Amino acid sequence: MRRLALIAAALTLQTTAMAATTSILFVGNSYTFGRVDPVMSYNAASVRDLTAPMYVTNPQGSNAFEPHPWGGVAGIFKQFTVQAGLDYDVALSTRNAASLRGHLLNSNPAGWDMRGNIGSQTWSQVVLQEQSDEPLTIRPGLNSSAAYFQNYADKIEDFVHLGLAHSYRERDFFEGATTAERTAACQAATGSSSGTCNLNRSIPENANASAATELFLYQTWARPNLVDGAFQTSTDPVTGEVTRSTTPATTFFSSLEQMTAELKASNLEAVALAGADGSGGFAGIAPVGEAFMLAVSSGVATRDMWAADAATDGLIDLWFDDGTHASKYGSYLSALTLFGPTTGVNPWSLGADEIAARDLGISSTDARTLQRVAALQLGFDVPAPGTLSLALAALLALGALKGRQRGPSST
Repeated sequence: MRRLALIAAALTLQTTAMAATTSILFVGNSYTFGRVDPVMSYNAASVRDLTAPMYVTNPQGSNAFEPHPWGGVAGIFKQFTVQAGLDYDVALSTRNAASLRGHLLNSNPAGWDMRGNIGSQTWSQVVLQEQSDEPLTIRPGLNSSAAYFQNYADKIEDFVHLGLAHSYRERDFFEGATTAERTAACQAATGSSSGTCNLNRSIPENANASAATELFLYQTWARPNLVDGAFQTSTDPVTGEVTRSTTPATTFFSSLEQMTAELKASNLEAVALAGADGSGGFAGIAPVGEAFMLAVSSGVATRDMWAADAATDGLIDLWFDDGTHASKYGSYLSALTLFGPTTGVNPWSLGADEIAARDLGISSTDARTLQRVAALQLGFDVPAPGTLSLALAALLALGALKGRQRGPSST
């Protein structure tokens, strides 16, 4: 009987452990899979790259310098969960330059079923990362349409939470007393044709939908290549190497702050829209772009990557050479800022010996700095600079004093 009881207890513990596993899906593009090593392939063995089989079938979904499997920001996040003692099953569904609209509508190369990835199982959590300029107000020269971003974030949220099969036309995202008025509003807000706005679209049932799934928006960062002072760059299609020219780029913002503010406002509008229809809405926003801005404004990260002294100013470089993707430091900060809202754990608690930073070649000092930035941005408690060293010195002094008070050991 005792043996049977022990077996039953062991099975109960095993079942509890299995139930405690949190499944999380990262939906996005190269801002999530990292684009370049050491981030792109980081911890790929511990992350399920759901587009890797699709790449094998049809490699049109990736550049030659982006071989699967990918780990990326999701891989860094996975390592954080291991270090924090959390049981997370981490997967990513990503494609280069993909928008949320593209994920839901499957406007991908043949065989790339991105919507199918989202509906492939019931997820504990889903993180949605929009194409980098889509959340912005429409501007000629950009892939911007805040209306598409906000409405498709809402539709994916509905797909995950409700999963109802349905048909719709994009004109009906917009107000208007007549079909013609709604179509005109759609064209003005999205830059799409009348035919696109009036096309009947069908979304199948998501049999794995669950009202319990938590959804988060991954708010991306301001792009230096869209800010005044930027230069044009070119990317080698085989190696991915970036070459900077001396030709000024066409820009759309006067400062990083201006673009960050617009991204923040658009994400807040997306959350409000999704929460208004009773489907459950979003659990929150991971303010990665604001964390980038905090790092810059607090003087720990380089503001102007185009400046002559950008590589030698002693500050952290958050952006990659192309002025749009993140560097390994930027991806690390991204993962930290995603880690807090999804797990509820303070990124500062990861500590100076955090393993992902070591693996990526990020010094413990820089890791600690970025952990502080993420924690402060998220509203977690963080000791003031110098407090830890002062406290340690005080404890050491107290220990020495007690040692002197005790005198020689009597043993």
